[in-house]
Amino acid sequence: MKPVRPILDMNAYDGKTSFAQTKEGDDLLSRRIRNFGAASVLFYRDPIEMVSGSGCWMTAADGTSYLDFYNNVPSVGHCHPRVVTAMAEQAAKLNINSRYLHQTTEEYLDQLKATFPNYLENIVLTCSGSEANDLALRIAQRATGARGFIVTESAYHGNTAAVTDISPSALKRGQLPDHVIAIPAPSKLTYGDDIAAGFADEVNKAALVLQDRGYGVAALIADSIFSSDGVFSNPRGFLRLAVAIVHRAGGLFIADEVQPGFGRTGDAFWGFARHDVEPDIVSMGKPMGNGFPMAGIAVRPELLSAFCDDVGYFNTFAASPVASATGLAVLNVIRDENLQANAALCGKSLREGLLHLADIDGRISDVRGAGLFIGVDLSPDGDPANPSGQLVSDIINAMRENRVLIGAAGKYGQTLKIRPPLCLKSSEVDFFIEALAKSLRACR
Repeated sequence: MKPVRPILDMNAYDGKTSFAQTKEGDDLLSRRIRNFGAASVLFYRDPIEMVSGSGCWMTAADGTSYLDFYNNVPSVGHCHPRVVTAMAEQAAKLNINSRYLHQTTEEYLDQLKATFPNYLENIVLTCSGSEANDLALRIAQRATGARGFIVTESAYHGNTAAVTDISPSALKRGQLPDHVIAIPAPSKLTYGDDIAAGFADEVNKAALVLQDRGYGVAALIADSIFSSDGVFSNPRGFLRLAVAIVHRAGGLFIADEVQPGFGRTGDAFWGFARHDVEPDIVSMGKPMGNGFPMAGIAVRPELLSAFCDDVGYFNTFAASPVASATGLAVLNVIRDENLQANAALCGKSLREGLLHLADIDGRISDVRGAGLFIGVDLSPDGDPANPSGQLVSDIINAMRENRVLIGAAGKYGQTLKIRPPLCLKSSEVDFFIEALAKSLRACR
């Protein structure tokens, strides 16, 4: 039986390799470990000290430039000048909490709301995706009177106490609490050709178990591209049956858009839109501020009203003028630079290149995804039923030697997770494909 790999163990520094000395002769890695202690999490067998970034590239302290195919946080490009300018100019004028009126805040929220269906009339801003999902869970419990949640087996939704409970991939030991049921990800390997029916059946079974345990169904929460599970985007619309079952069971559907949102899938601004479903709550984060800590939820007003009757909600920093100016700049850049269309175009070219590599190297057992969010499964013998987290780890570190940064996903860490900034260029697609080809040859 293959070992399950927690998300923080994928492509992680294991404490066994050395690290370059700084010019001052101090060991930067030792300082990091001393300061962070057991909570220190770093990428790569030999961690990298980064000093600058621009577009799809980052530069390390030793001068090496790396093509970033991992970080979806700077979604419109590292240090985008329009975003940096908007952030700095507003910080130089005023930055206060959200209990004062400010024109930029309402302008931002109106423009953000325009990307959602009309029934999601209210936006609540937070500072992190974890906070957003925590709030979504609380609203769902208040609205339904139930406590049970349905998630997928390798889901990751954040790191507050409540959200860690619904994040199987965050657990290194133990098991999920009784009020959370994890079901297999919507893969063809698990469900065959009828993913929609198979996945919906598992949701129905989970709902019955939660009802039998006395918790009821508060919500199904799903990252609508199932990124931590290994990236499962297709067929379009497969989520409809599952959402209908949850609603019939009295629960809500929470669409976690922290990963696929803001145009990344190319064919839709939000991942849930690809499935023609109506989420009751949508959570968002990471790319929202292009590196500035922004997140939030879009929610049906009646759900938010019922929740606020009990406890209310206020976040000191989330709706500040600086956050609003930054978020507005990100939305404007996505629109003005046609980044959603670019995600579709470059994503198509990227998948074609990967499929060509799969014809050459049988260890690529599957290529999945939409736009600039792609999962590539690797297996030593090409059998999807024989996943290899070790091969993926070797490839990731080989890619680093070929100046490309990439991550991992999947229950066993068997999937290369590909999500470059949306400003990716065709020449950079070519650079990536060549680097992957070299890395595959080096890891035979």
